Amino acid sequence: MGKTLAEKIFETRVADRPFGDTWVLKLDRVFCHEITTPIAINDLVSKNLDKVFDPSKIKAVIDHVSPAKDSKTADQGKVLRDWARRHQIKDFFDIGRNGVCHAIFPEKGFVRPGFTVIMGDSHTCTHGAFGAFAAGVGTTDLEVGILKGVCAFRKLETLRINLNGKLKSGVYAKDVILGIIARIGVAGATDKVMELRGPVIDALSMEGRMTICNMAVEAGATSGVCMPDSITVDYLWKFIGPDGDNSYSTKEEALTDFSKWRSDDDAVYAGVVDIDCSGLEPSATVGYKPDQVKTIRELKGTKVDQVYIGSCTNGRIEDLRAAAAVIRGRKIADTVRGVLSPATPGVFNQALQEGLIQEFLDAGFCVTNPTCGACLGMSNGVLAEGEVCASTTNRNFFGRMGKGGMVHLMSPASAAATAIAGSIINPEDI
Repeated sequence: MGKTLAEKIFETRVADRPFGDTWVLKLDRVFCHEITTPIAINDLVSKNLDKVFDPSKIKAVIDHVSPAKDSKTADQGKVLRDWARRHQIKDFFDIGRNGVCHAIFPEKGFVRPGFTVIMGDSHTCTHGAFGAFAAGVGTTDLEVGILKGVCAFRKLETLRINLNGKLKSGVYAKDVILGIIARIGVAGATDKVMELRGPVIDALSMEGRMTICNMAVEAGATSGVCMPDSITVDYLWKFIGPDGDNSYSTKEEALTDFSKWRSDDDAVYAGVVDIDCSGLEPSATVGYKPDQVKTIRELKGTKVDQVYIGSCTNGRIEDLRAAAAVIRGRKIADTVRGVLSPATPGVFNQALQEGLIQEFLDAGFCVTNPTCGACLGMSNGVLAEGEVCASTTNRNFFGRMGKGGMVHLMSPASAAATAIAGSIINPEDI
């Protein structure tokens, strides 16, 4: 009987099976940021366990409130900063070099097919786009990961999602994942690995795949995964080829090796969902759950107060290009605040070189440094009570971007069009 990608990773990374269906996995990466990790650090220090299992496998960043907005967030940053220096964690990205965690870590080549990755952040599932098993964990698991380099999981079943057909012009990865969540619900993949397959996934860039895997958790999944292929190899080549760590001499060699991390044709799944994506339209969330989705066409005319483009979901260069193509030569509505936050300094610099930053500024956007701040209502774009935001982020929970605020999740192109119109609108209608 064949095996799924997740099963292959579990079986090659297992360190112990202490009881029942509990698998203790060896970790390839432990990612850290300044909101959840300081709690773990302080607890380890209080127990006289201020150690790290391998500083080369720990990557840390200050990203959720960047720069600090008050004394509390400054203290959180200081705890992480001092800890990283104390343990000589080389890959620590402080203010000025930092970016949104789930954007900067892949950008630096830290994730590879077959890896096991944890972080105290629910959207760690993003990294499954590389054919890795990546999961958000709680404080206790994070502490054990930092200290011992292992994490315990129950062996997870896999739900296969076949994305068939071809996307229409103007339909993006964000519309695809919203369509998936609307189809299976916010609990449809609970305690499962969501395996994303089919011609739609095959045609997407790594940025698009990361967008979809990023929101797998919004359907309850522990991780979202894609099969590594030539697109994965191309993205990672500068890190794994002769100019990187020289893991592979040719792309063909890398592709052959990565193929061992693909699910077998006769693998057994907990369920299979087939979705014809040819009929998908630009979409957005309504209400306060990610599975409450309508087409942009149905929501046309819904007034917004703010448009936010950025985050670990849609703050990469591909996203900025899509939004800039819509706003080019236009001004945003006088009734709208437009906020753009490129996800990493690399994305910001690339957008600067391509003239995209200037286009956003000319349109009337406020352009900020890379940060997660607005996404979870902490800084750089918090909503007032009763305000409405069209956002490229990943959660529309009540009060997510500010107490009493409403969030409509949508693609960067739809968000840009909405900024121009002052109300939700299909980009093709501009």
